[in-house]
Amino acid sequence: MKAEPKVVLEGYTYFECPRWHDGRIWVSDFYTGQVLSATEDGDDVRVEAEVAEQPSGLGWLPDGRLLVVSMRDRKVLRREHDGSLVVHADLSAHATGHANDMHVDADGRAYVGNFGFDLMNMAPIETASLLRVEPDGSVHEDAKDLHFPNGMAVTADGDLLVDETLGNRISAFRIGADGVLGPRRDWAVLGPMPESTDMATGIGEVVVAPDGCALGPDGTLWAADALNQRIVQIREGEGVVDELTFDTGVFACGFGGSDGRTLFACAAPDFNEHARKEEREGRLLAVRI
Repeated sequence: MKAEPKVVLEGYTYFECPRWHDGRIWVSDFYTGQVLSATEDGDDVRVEAEVAEQPSGLGWLPDGRLLVVSMRDRKVLRREHDGSLVVHADLSAHATGHANDMHVDADGRAYVGNFGFDLMNMAPIETASLLRVEPDGSVHEDAKDLHFPNGMAVTADGDLLVDETLGNRISAFRIGADGVLGPRRDWAVLGPMPESTDMATGIGEVVVAPDGCALGPDGTLWAADALNQRIVQIREGEGVVDELTFDTGVFACGFGGSDGRTLFACAAPDFNEHARKEEREGRLLAVRI
């Protein structure tokens, strides 16, 4: 159905990774380098961190300290209680492209995806690894050969769901007691696996490009489709069962609000870095579900 969104924040570059935390909506703005938070209706905007090398995935350690992905230098930063930022983990030995989205569990263990190649300059498509960062900052390569591992969520059964943006699929990994991921399996197949490694050709083979995502109250996955101006609702084993369409590109979503039924969506005309850096067309939208 057609979304009827409310504008929460506007006048920014390119939002990603919306998270509801401590009664506020948090989001990363790529090209101003800011992590922001605001009330549900967009008031009381605060700059929570400034990340010179481009912020992305967000999460929190059990003691409340913020973790934020620093994309370009492929690190995870930690905001100390005094507000200072320090390096929590260096991913550069494992990440073959910009570090990207991140899921942090209740124990402070982080799972981090990366592009795998130079997306913004149309380099040949390559697969990437999913990295596990332990609370002590040690980095482990848990899964390889993923097609742009991106948004993540954890099911009630203890599976980590990973959007493969250029793979037409949602993959699932059973999380072990020690946090180590089991073998990959299909959670939902959204189309044939693209074959071309040429970016211009390969992206044309993508049926659904799942980007940032969130689990809904009924256990379905809501994922922004980065190529088709919509958020799709995906059910395990079935694929897309419903959609919200927008008049703009949408690239991430997350549930929050006082009752948990507001779907926040990160919107911009496109994901072209060169254009988004120069404009202030990024918006955070909210749709009641």
